[in-house]
Amino acid sequence: MKILGKELEFPDPSTADSHGLLAIGGDLSTDRLLLAYRSGIFPWYSDGDPICWWSPDPRMVFDLKAQNPIKVSKSLKQSRRNRNYIIKQNTCFEEVMRSCMDVKRGLHDGTWINEDMIAAYTDLHRIGVAKSIEVFHENKLVGGLYGIDLKDKGIFCGESMFSHKTDASKIALWHLVEKLQHQGYRCIDAQLYNDHLSSLGAVEIDREVFLSYL
Repeated sequence: MKILGKELEFPDPSTADSHGLLAIGGDLSTDRLLLAYRSGIFPWYSDGDPICWWSPDPRMVFDLKAQNPIKVSKSLKQSRRNRNYIIKQNTCFEEVMRSCMDVKRGLHDGTWINEDMIAAYTDLHRIGVAKSIEVFHENKLVGGLYGIDLKDKGIFCGESMFSHKTDASKIALWHLVEKLQHQGYRCIDAQLYNDHLSSLGAVEIDREVFLSYL
């Protein structure tokens, strides 16, 4: 495992350990984050610890070239039709991040978000790289997600999502899947396996296959 210094570099993802941990240290500068995502690497660490950089094998993705990249249940269709949710994009990026931060979960069940990450990803949002999907009900933000849009690669790197009302985060994801499919994207990177993502239709692929997309 490499300890990063000031140099803008990462080791080859194939050198990651069995859990996907590739390196520690470095910073959350815009240039380093862009290099990381374009190299199939992402930061993920507990508050107060050094920055940890990951490139897991296998990789969890929503395959947008598949016939049904997301599992849409009858109840989810009813929610989208009947709950009067309004879907918006990029209108309150930082609020989405902070709502995701408030979701309590362990390191390998979701992205840990702290103030440094909020500042770094908000900078990425300002230059049009980090984006959010937001779900509103009665003018109140009730769900959403955010991630890194590698538009030229046809990959959206999903970071985290939250829901304060029934199916709000799932509807945000469904909207994103439809939007990206229409634009010809290849996949949504969901990073690491968990049961919730699997239930929504995400699948595991070899790291080398994912890196070939980049």
